[in-house]
Amino acid sequence: MNELLTHPAAAFALIGVLTLILGGLYFRYVHLSTRTLVNMSLMLAITVVLHQIKLFHMPQGGSVTAGSMVPLLLIAYRYGAGIGSLAGFLYGLIDLLLNPFIVHPVQVLFDYPLPYMAMGLAGLWSKHLYVGTALAFIGRFFCHFISGIVFFASYAPSGMSPVLYSMVFNASYLLPEFIICCLILKLLPLRLIMRSMKS
Repeated sequence: MNELLTHPAAAFALIGVLTLILGGLYFRYVHLSTRTLVNMSLMLAITVVLHQIKLFHMPQGGSVTAGSMVPLLLIAYRYGAGIGSLAGFLYGLIDLLLNPFIVHPVQVLFDYPLPYMAMGLAGLWSKHLYVGTALAFIGRFFCHFISGIVFFASYAPSGMSPVLYSMVFNASYLLPEFIICCLILKLLPLRLIMRSMKS
């Protein structure tokens, strides 16, 4: 136990791997129809395109985009948290291939698959659009926050707590991204989109 406390990266690695294992066990019981797979593929493609439209890019990774998380949120709202998390996991792998920023294998877990899997949490509150969106972004923030404390503490200005630095750094791009996604969701004809995605 003392070894884990003196090496927080190892503890977070265990948490990350456990999350992936539990997610994998859950996905075994998720039924994916052809229609669901087609819709998921289309939404992932739109996510990739929107993620390339960066309004602002942070120096150590992270960016404000043109609402790139909206398609992942739509998958979660339409199909639930399980399939939403699966789509997020797949997008995390795609983003790792397209925009790799790697300092440690555990950091990869907390900056790629896990935060985008957290976007699936929106499906837990499909009846309350903005509550679900907020929960998804809080989950994503938590993953990046842990990564920032453990792996990017050296970037903190002299005398600044790594915890505060990670909180401010990650909030500086995730909060605008959250607001943009909420505005887009407000403007979209969601009922029509949900009907078109119906299996």
